[in-house]
Formats: sequence, C-alpha cells, structure tokens
Amino acid sequence: MFIQPIYNILLLPDVTYYFKKDFFAEKAADLHTGEDILFMILKDENSGDSFQADEFYPIGLSAKIENISDEDVVQIHTIDRVEILNPAIEDGEVRASFAVRPSIEDMSAAEQQQAFVSLRSSLLKFVQGYQWGLWARGFILQRKGMCDLASSLSEYLNLSAEEKYQILAADSVKARYALIAKAFSEFMQIARVSAEAQEAQKDDQEQLYREAALKKQIDYLQKELDDMHPENISDVRKFEKKIAESGMNKEARKEAEKVLNRMRQEGKESHEYGLLYDYLDFVTSLSWKAPEFTPIDLNRAEEILEEDHYGLKKVKERIIQQLAVMALNRKQYGSILLFVGAPGTGKTSIGQSIARALGREYVRISLGGIRDEAEIRGHRRTYIGAMPGRIMEGMKRSGASNPVMVLDEVDKLAKDYGGDPASALLEVLDPEQNSTFTDHYMNVPYDLSNVLFVCTANTTDTIPEPLLNRMEVISFPGYTAVEKYQIAKKHLIPKAMNTMGIQKGQLKISDSALRQIIEEYTMESGVRDLKKSIETLCRTAAVDLVKNASADSCVSVTKTNLSDYLGRRQIRAERKLTSAAPGVVTGLAWTRAGGAILFIETKLTEGKGNLLITGQLGDVMKESVQIALSLVKSLYPKESRIFKDHDLHIHVPAGAVPKDGPSAGITLTTALASLVTGRSVDPDCAMTGEVSLRGGVMPIGGLPEKLMAAQRAGIKQVFIPSDNVEDLEDVAEEVKEKLDIVPVKKVTDVLKKLL
Repeated sequence: MFIQPIYNILLLPDVTYYFKKDFFAEKAADLHTGEDILFMILKDENSGDSFQADEFYPIGLSAKIENISDEDVVQIHTIDRVEILNPAIEDGEVRASFAVRPSIEDMSAAEQQQAFVSLRSSLLKFVQGYQWGLWARGFILQRKGMCDLASSLSEYLNLSAEEKYQILAADSVKARYALIAKAFSEFMQIARVSAEAQEAQKDDQEQLYREAALKKQIDYLQKELDDMHPENISDVRKFEKKIAESGMNKEARKEAEKVLNRMRQEGKESHEYGLLYDYLDFVTSLSWKAPEFTPIDLNRAEEILEEDHYGLKKVKERIIQQLAVMALNRKQYGSILLFVGAPGTGKTSIGQSIARALGREYVRISLGGIRDEAEIRGHRRTYIGAMPGRIMEGMKRSGASNPVMVLDEVDKLAKDYGGDPASALLEVLDPEQNSTFTDHYMNVPYDLSNVLFVCTANTTDTIPEPLLNRMEVISFPGYTAVEKYQIAKKHLIPKAMNTMGIQKGQLKISDSALRQIIEEYTMESGVRDLKKSIETLCRTAAVDLVKNASADSCVSVTKTNLSDYLGRRQIRAERKLTSAAPGVVTGLAWTRAGGAILFIETKLTEGKGNLLITGQLGDVMKESVQIALSLVKSLYPKESRIFKDHDLHIHVPAGAVPKDGPSAGITLTTALASLVTGRSVDPDCAMTGEVSLRGGVMPIGGLPEKLMAAQRAGIKQVFIPSDNVEDLEDVAEEVKEKLDIVPVKKVTDVLKKLL
C-alpha cells in the first residue's frame, strides 16, 4: 500500500474514480493493478515535496487499483472511510496507519435509493432547459448511487475544499445524503438565477440594439429628407451638425450638448425654446478651430501701411517690429498696442491697415461711454434679455478666431453701479489670461490668445493704471501742414470725389486753395475737419456740375473763389502777437485736439495788493501763478514792491475754455517779470515748462503738438525744458527747421535772454 495526499477532491466510499497516471507523480511508475492506496486529505493546497503531519485531516479513504489502461488512465475503486493514525514524515515520505471508520447506517437501502432517485429526477428536470441537457441526461442516468452522483458532478458544485471534506467526514449516512442534496439544491438555484439574469440581460441588450438600430435608421432617413429638402431641416438636427463640425473645446461642447438636449426635450412650444436657440446659434457661429499660421510678408506690410497712411514714421516702425516678432514666433506674440493721439490722426484706420497686411478679418468695437461690466463680459443667461459681451459679439462678427480687433476709445470707459468695465478688460488684454476668457453668457472658456488687439485713446490720463500697464503706448503726433497737404492730395480729395460721384477731371483744386483750407478752415492735430471741409467743397462743386452738365464741364477751385464753396472761414487760428507790451507773453498748451498757443496777460491796477485770476484756470495752474509770483518777488525784490499798493490781474484769453496743468509756469513767471520791469517780450518768442520754487524749469508733455502749434502761429523762437530735448526726435523736421528751439534749465536763463 502506498499513501497519496490529495486536496480539494470529493472522495466518497464505494465509488469508482479515474485518474491520469501522472497524478501520482513519482509513484506512477510503481503502480500496478490490485495495489492498495490510502488517500489522506490535505487541509490546504501544498504543491511542494515536503509535508507536515498536522496538514492532514484525521479522516481519509482506502482504495484499490482496479485497472491501468494503455492510455495511462488509472481506475480506482474506493472502499472504506478510515481514521488516520500516527501520521508522520520520514525521509520526505508520508507514513501512517489507519483503522476503518464505520458509518452510522441510519437509512435503509430503500430510503437511500429513494433519496437518490428523487435527486436524480430533480437534476434531470433541471437540465431539460439547457442546450447541453441531452448530454447531461445520459451522464446522470449512468450514475448508480448518491455518492457516485455527487463525486462525478462535484466539479460543478459550489463547494469549498473543507465542505467536500465535511461530506466525507459525516458518520451518518443520512447527514451525508443531506449535505449532498443541499449542495445540488444550491447549485440548481444559483444556475436558475444566473439563467434568469442572463435572459433579462439578453432582453435588455436586444432592446438596446433594437433602439440603436431604429435611431440609426431614423437618422439615415432624416438625413435623406434633409438632403432632399434642406429648407425644412429641423433646428435640433441643424445644431447637432454644427456642434459636430465646430471644433469646440471639451467644456464648450459639453455645455452645447447639454443645452441641445434641453432644447430637444422642451420642444418648440416651450417659452424657453427661443433662448436656447439663440444660445446655440451664437456658440456655433463662433470660430473655435485654432488658425493655421499664415507667413507674414514684411515688405508687403510696409507697402500697405505706406499706401494707406502718410507720415507716422515711428508708428509704422513699431507696427513692423510687432509683425516681425510674430513672423519669427509663427504665432500671435507681443504687447497689446495702445495708440494715443488727437482725434483724426489715423489711430482707428491704421488698425484696418494692419488687418489687411496680415490678411486677417477686421473688427472694431467702440468702448466710449460704456459703464456696465456686462457690456464686456456679457450677461448671465438667467437674466431676461441676456446677451454676450461686445468682445465675443465682435468675434462672432469677424467669423474668425484670429481677427485684428480694435478697441476704440478705451479712455472713455465709465464706472458706476453697473461695475467697472475697465477691470473687465484686464483679462481680455492680458496674454497670460485671455486664452481661457469666459463670457458670462457663454459660460465656457474661449481662446482669445490668437486675436491681435489694438486699442485707441485720446489721452492716457483717464485709463486705470492696471489696464495701462498691460499695453504699450504708441503716441500719434499731430500732422504738420505739409503732411496735411499730402494726405489731402493723396487720400482725402480722391476719396471725397469718389463718394460724391465726381469723375476725375471734373474738379480741380489748386495747391494754394488747398493750403488755405488747411490754414484758415481747420485748426486741429488730425485731419477730420479737413476731411469735412473737402467733402463740403465737393458737394458744392457737385451742384455746379449738375446744373451746368456738359461733356467737358469742370469746376476749378482756387484761392480766389474758395469762399464760394466753403463760405467764410469759421475758424480763426491763433496767430502770434503783432505788437509787444509789458506783461504779455506767449505760451504753449496741449489739448485733446492737439497743440495750441495761449497768451498770458498781466496788468497792475490801483489797489491793496489783491490777486485776481480769470480765464477758467484749474487748481494746478493757479498754483503755478503763486509759484511764479513768489519767484518774481525773489528775483526782483525792488521792482516787486509795487505789488503792495496795486492789485494784480492775470488773465488767459479764451475765457470760455477751461485750462489747467503746470506747463505754463515759465510763461507766467516771464509775464510777471516783464510786468514789473516794464520790458516787453518779443512776440516771436514762445515758451513752455513747469517751474519749481527754486527756479528750475522742469519737463512737460505734448512737446511735438506744442511745437507744431507754435510753427502754425508764426512763432520763430521757442524755449523748452532741457529735459525735453530727447522728445525732439518725435518732432517733424519741417517744424524744427522753422523754429529756433532753445533748451533751458533755469528761469533766469529765459529772463536773461528776453528781458
């Protein structure tokens, strides 16, 4: 007899088993028919060569080899349940003795047969519902008893290794049969539940497959109908197609599909249908796809800028630099440009030229007077009448994701209870943030990083510092008379004639007449009024051409008959003084319309030393008066005694125009010095500069515009602060050629030369 450890196999007495010969491992070669075997049941799986005595259960099974086939199949018939005695391990071999463990025969042979037949009937009935039932029926009918049935089907039963041992260990036949019946009952119940679940799942899957097939068929038929009658395509179908083709980012697509599903559920009769339709129409009209970089031709860009705008050399150079950086980076890159200058200097129109040079769409957004933050960021859709902000509305109008967007008049943004629109622009104009700009109406991020933003303003004084820091200021100087002449010749006159329908050759404007229009009918840094004057002239000429219609009719406008077309001049530009008088000095000022000259007039009258200031001067300018008065008293102490018994009146003409700023300090000081000394200042001289109480002349702003105003007025010599010498680079050469520009550091430098 040899001992065979065995694990997780249901072994029962008086049953025939079949094993492959290699199951017995090293002992396989020694097997022969008639040999006795002792099966010892392992508690846990052990695939090694060494065992411990406590690894075995106390009950095993004796058996005998009945046959070994040519195919190495060993037929074994079990005999008795046995009790393992004195298990031990010697030289790696399992050693043990045993004693037969008798069963408690608490069931008669008839009862055992009845239990077996009952269980077999249940199994036969159970297998009828399966495709493999016919094979299983034959197999079950071949079983000869309860133990044979349990052993042959044990691998299908949901039994653990311990539960299989418990069946063998049961001394009572009745208990053993009960455990077998319970195992089969659980098996059949689990199988039935699994079958029902699979059937239900199969039904659900079939229903899903059917639904998907029907939907696909409906979509196909709907597509056929849409192709046949595109005018009748449904809104839902239209937006499904638009969303699929839009190229939206993940968040935007999710939101759009959510709104589309709601629109589908609500139906056309719902009062919200229109709101949902408007939202989907807006987001699907935007360009979401990242644009491909288009190579930038700098030479072509320079040609376009020169073609569209005369002058503005430094402005064009800066724009070309920006385009060059973009060309090298092959993407939108660089600062946000802020064009600052007087009205009519070409700030807005140069944005159109940039768009044309880049081959991009152009969109202009006017921000003047906006006082509600929602105008920039949009309204939330919970509000009645909700709309997207102007930025996203402009993106929709452009139909591109990389337009040139001009934000006009950023200096005229207002601020009230509706929020701060300037603060809302911070995200828009920050290249680090605008790639995820979120409009409240859309409620999803949109990439604005590919947009070339250009801002315009007349002054930077009213632009909040955080917003101004995000932009690079490029000043637009006013045009000189020569530049205005060239602009009128090349651009304004041809455009006005074309607008009025006047053919080339039907209207001739002499050069002298054009210069007279510039000098006597306009007074501005830009060319807007000049454009209006030329359009007025063309309209008047159009009347003559229509009244005197003939093939060779032509209207000729000269300096002599100019008033017939434009009427008498409405604007009388300030000219220099024709005569000198003590206490009267010419100063220079900067306004939003450009530069201007102003006269400081001072006069002493009998009185008690009072000071009277007229001309609508602001607080800063009034402080300059006090500084100038103190300086004159310290520089001319003897002459200044006259202030004790005389009243001093200081007036700045054009009393209806408010004036402020520190740059008239040097002019006020010189006028008071002239008054107390009785010496006149040459009318050909003008000056600008802030003064300190120590007598220093400090820098000012707007120098190019001021010098142009001096040149227009016929001034010959201008005194400027020394610290402003570098600003002369921005002054037109023709202006510098006609002026004697004298830099000064102290008030005494001016007084010595003029008094």
